[in-house]
Amino acid sequence: MISIKEIENTQKVWGQGVVQIGALQSDRSEIETYTKDFVNRLYDFDHKEVLFKPTKAAIHQFRITKEGAISYFIGGNSKYSEDKGFALQPWTQVRFENAALILEENRALAMGNYFFTDTNGQDTKVEYTFGYRKDSNGKLKIDVHHSSLPFNIEESV
Repeated sequence: MISIKEIENTQKVWGQGVVQIGALQSDRSEIETYTKDFVNRLYDFDHKEVLFKPTKAAIHQFRITKEGAISYFIGGNSKYSEDKGFALQPWTQVRFENAALILEENRALAMGNYFFTDTNGQDTKVEYTFGYRKDSNGKLKIDVHHSSLPFNIEESV
């Protein structure tokens, strides 16, 4: 059974990775290497289809390839011209607040809010649903990543 602790640990590693990407932004070669490793370690692109729907994407809002996911985090890919590199903000912290979890033997889902803290100490709240599965080594891999900005009722009126 996948545990809450395993989910929380994977979320912590994911948040630290996003912060590290931003910290490396002055060295493009290093940031590309780090981000490829980050996506390889945390996402399941090499073993199955991943459903990746990033927050700030409108033209290519669904990323089902590793290339598309990497572009979202660091930009610089002409196939995804809208990407400016979400993780390049830079962020100083990412904090997850799980609203609900579904835990199964080799699969889990987490839904809630995560908060991205910028260098001025301001938080950006984003809603997420992440799906996880255990790989053959017993490590959690993300196979569903959906995030969006909260609905603003004032903008809809």
